[in-house]
Amino acid sequence: MAANNKNKLAFLSMPAPASYVAGLGRGASGFTTRSDIGPAREGPSAEAVAEAQAKRGEEPEVDPDQFQDPDNEYGLFAGTTYEQDDEEADKIYDSVDQNMDARRRARRCARENAELAQHRAERPKIQQQFADLKRGLSVVTDSEWENIPEVGNLTRKKRRKDERTFVVPDSVIVGDRAKTEYENSLDTRQQENGGYETPADSGTMTNFVEIGQARDKILSLKLDQISGTATTSGSATSVDPKGYLTSLNSVVLKSEAEIGDIKRARMLFDSLVKSNPKHAPGWIAAACLEEHAGRMVAARKLIKAGCEQCPKSEDVWLEAARLHNNEDAKVILANAVQHVGQSAKIWLAAADLEQDPKAKKRVLRKALENIPNSVRLWKETVNLETSASDARILLSRAVEVIPLSVELWLALARLETPERAKAVLNKARKSVPTSHEIWIAAGRLLEQEATSDSDKPVEARNKELDLVDKTIEAGVRELRRHQVLLTREQWLKEAERCETEGSPRTCEAIIKATVGMEVEEEDRLDTWVADAESAEARGMVGTARAILAYALKVFPDKRNLWRKAADLEKAHGTRESLDAVLSQAVHYCPQAEVLWLMSAKEKWLAGDVPAAREVLGKAFLANPESEQIWLAAVKLEAENGELGVARELLVRARTAADTERIWMKSAVFERQQGQHGAALETLSTALSKFPKFAKLYMIQGQIHQLQKNYPAARASYAAGLKACPKEATLWVLASKLEELDGKSIKARAILEKGRLVNPANELLWAEAVGVEERSGGAAQAKAMLARGLQECPASGILWSMSIWSESRPTRKSRSVDALKKSKDNAIVTCTVARLFWAERKIEKARQWFSRSVATEQDRDIGDHWAWWVKFERQHGTAEHVAEVIKQCIAAEPHHGPVWQPIAKDDKNIGKGPKEILELVAEALH
Repeated sequence: MAANNKNKLAFLSMPAPASYVAGLGRGASGFTTRSDIGPAREGPSAEAVAEAQAKRGEEPEVDPDQFQDPDNEYGLFAGTTYEQDDEEADKIYDSVDQNMDARRRARRCARENAELAQHRAERPKIQQQFADLKRGLSVVTDSEWENIPEVGNLTRKKRRKDERTFVVPDSVIVGDRAKTEYENSLDTRQQENGGYETPADSGTMTNFVEIGQARDKILSLKLDQISGTATTSGSATSVDPKGYLTSLNSVVLKSEAEIGDIKRARMLFDSLVKSNPKHAPGWIAAACLEEHAGRMVAARKLIKAGCEQCPKSEDVWLEAARLHNNEDAKVILANAVQHVGQSAKIWLAAADLEQDPKAKKRVLRKALENIPNSVRLWKETVNLETSASDARILLSRAVEVIPLSVELWLALARLETPERAKAVLNKARKSVPTSHEIWIAAGRLLEQEATSDSDKPVEARNKELDLVDKTIEAGVRELRRHQVLLTREQWLKEAERCETEGSPRTCEAIIKATVGMEVEEEDRLDTWVADAESAEARGMVGTARAILAYALKVFPDKRNLWRKAADLEKAHGTRESLDAVLSQAVHYCPQAEVLWLMSAKEKWLAGDVPAAREVLGKAFLANPESEQIWLAAVKLEAENGELGVARELLVRARTAADTERIWMKSAVFERQQGQHGAALETLSTALSKFPKFAKLYMIQGQIHQLQKNYPAARASYAAGLKACPKEATLWVLASKLEELDGKSIKARAILEKGRLVNPANELLWAEAVGVEERSGGAAQAKAMLARGLQECPASGILWSMSIWSESRPTRKSRSVDALKKSKDNAIVTCTVARLFWAERKIEKARQWFSRSVATEQDRDIGDHWAWWVKFERQHGTAEHVAEVIKQCIAAEPHHGPVWQPIAKDDKNIGKGPKEILELVAEALH
């Protein structure tokens, strides 16, 4: 037996035969991998690899083993003798290593500990996270352990129920078998009327009346349970119709998930109120849950228990009153007052339940007996009084009881006469010296007293208004003395509130006293301008005006500041206030030409031409060489019919100022009067002085063109192009002249040359496209437009032309591309508005027209205003048209492809923006 085991073990340890495949007898088959048979082909030899590396300039790899000593396979000094000095050297090296390691050990240990602490802080262990909770479990009592609720299934997974099987009774099987049977023969029993009874009738009759009564009774019981509004007397049940309908509207069908959540929450709240019955929010939450679930009776029971357990909590009593009807709520709040009589909320809720004003007063006065220091109760009581005398008596008592209430003092001051109000505010200031509202109220009272009497002399009124400034200054000083430091922003808000409530002088006084607080000296101007702009943006014009007025007192020589003040008055003030600001502005800044011109223009628009002449005369004395003032004087005289005076002024201006613009205006003036010879003579003299001024060549060419002298006009434009090759308008005028003369080919050549001199110029490209369209070459025009868009991808003019060149269905998609590429250019925006107009989308078209004149630069394009007016006349109302015309007059546009030629036409000289707008609107098509 032992021999057999030995042979068996020897057999198991023998190597397997060469052809052995494991599992072959059980159907397995052997396989061979690439590692068993090697690569499919032999790789390159070592000589080939070295030759390739030499060709690429690489150094051949060196085998480190080739330098190994063949007789010493394990080391160069393997065969030497280990002597005593070797041992001593090793000890020395070991000691050095130990010293170096000891030197770094402290640093390394500190670094490792810091890294470990950081790692533990970022990723603490579970046991560390719950260590404090584990320690807290040691103080849990047995009763608390027993009251821990069951968590239930929170995985939201349905547990598999235990399936139990039962033996099906024979009666069920027989009944199911009988269901499939049917009767196909008539009953032999014949009725009296000659018919037959079917087995289904079986001689019974259905009473539908009883079924309906039973259904109504069940419905009434359910309504009683849900609404709680039913009253039962004996066996009869009556339901309030209003309550019935309300309860039907309040019935919400809940899903199974919501019902499950409600049950789980009910268990948690039940455990909460049992474990901590003195916790009022738990009772309130449990009652709200039952209310949400539609169980009002249960909610009322819970909140009643909460009132018993937490009688000192006002929230529980208020919730109980809310859950009951009006009469029951009164009883509940009456009980609440017995426990929390110092709660103002309870008393106010009880007063709200009363419908009779006398009953409300009675409740509130009873409340004041219990809580005399409640400001809210006093305010509610005063609000119920209908006569001012009774309210005054109550407030007098209130400020005696609560002398620190600023609201009550101010309310009492509002009810008193001005004299008594001053006394009340003085008492209030002494009682509450840290209140800024009292000082502001005093200032407003003084302002109201000063402005109430319209027959009072102006000097007396101004003296009384000066008291407002002194009062506010004293108030700021006193508040600072009592360490009440309101920020600058808070004072500005108070000033805006005074302006809103109709006290502009008090607002101005607050600004004067506080606008310089907390501002560095070098930042004052920028800060005040920013404050004024933000106040104007919020609609607080009085505050902005007061800030600018104070800034102008500090910086009277800042012309930009005066310009902002004038713009503010022009936008929001009256003509008199604007004139006053401009008069002061030219006094402090006599060298500011803009302010002189604004002052003269305002007097001119007001119809006072002599006053405008007087202003311009003073402006001449302050700025004798100003071309703007000279030209303004010429325009004033020319438009008022004084042509001789205007011509004389131009002659004097050419001598005094001698600028290119004055010479140009002189030539334009002569052309407007029909004196073409004098105009050409003036232009000839001007060109000798200013040969690089392109507008002189334009006017000269246009005069020759009006005289049908095309060669002279062509020569003028040629000279202008030679002197000013970068002026695109000259190229366009020269091209139009050739086109007018019937030489379209030469017009194309001129524009081509102009584009070479002025690359990426949208005006030249647009004119080239127009030449092709007018010549009848639609395909050439489209090709030219495509080339122009490649060179000027953000051009609004070219994109607008591209939109109109498309067919109607593709214009909308083209307009989207145009808006993206041109970055919402105003011309493209106006084109989109016209597209909406064509599609009868009125509101959208109106919005896009408004967008086309949104910015200051866009408002200067007159064509957009003309299109908008034309649209409003077709689809808008008279108010819409009037509003657009009003905005156009305020904008005073000067540019536009159609606007400019009409506005500069000699026939339209002297016409205002409104007349030009009408002409442009008629010319558009």
